[in-house]
Amino acid sequence: MSRILLALFAGLVFGAGLVVSQMVDPAKVLGFLDVAGDWDPSLAFVMGGAILVTAPAFALARRMGAPVLAPRFEWPTRRDVDARLLSGAALFGIGWGLVGLCPGPALASLGFVPGEVVVFVAAMAAGMVLFRLLPAPKPAPGPASTSRTADA
Repeated sequence: MSRILLALFAGLVFGAGLVVSQMVDPAKVLGFLDVAGDWDPSLAFVMGGAILVTAPAFALARRMGAPVLAPRFEWPTRRDVDARLLSGAALFGIGWGLVGLCPGPALASLGFVPGEVVVFVAAMAAGMVLFRLLPAPKPAPGPASTSRTADA
């Protein structure tokens, strides 16, 4: 139960940060992306502030043996760049550039402008369902089959 409450608290803090920084306003995000027009640099400051908080937290987490409320950390193990990653990143960027929303701000925006954001959130949910329905990709070749040995 404490994990659920902590996750709820973290989500509320994240959502509050999005509201305070005005990142739930698509016009604000689109202003940041409009580098050739009336550019709004405030999102760069939001990202910089996030990095200032996140970088030391990750450094601390790397030194910890385990998280406080879980038996172990779930660090990503894949480092390859494949077509799925590139296409997903491209779709994310296109969606972000077209409407000025990404998943976190979209969910936080539901409380402010639900009529316009509901379509985005519904499309996002449909994309998640479609992803789950698609067949899983074949595993990438292991390091032994793609890396050179010390003798080569």
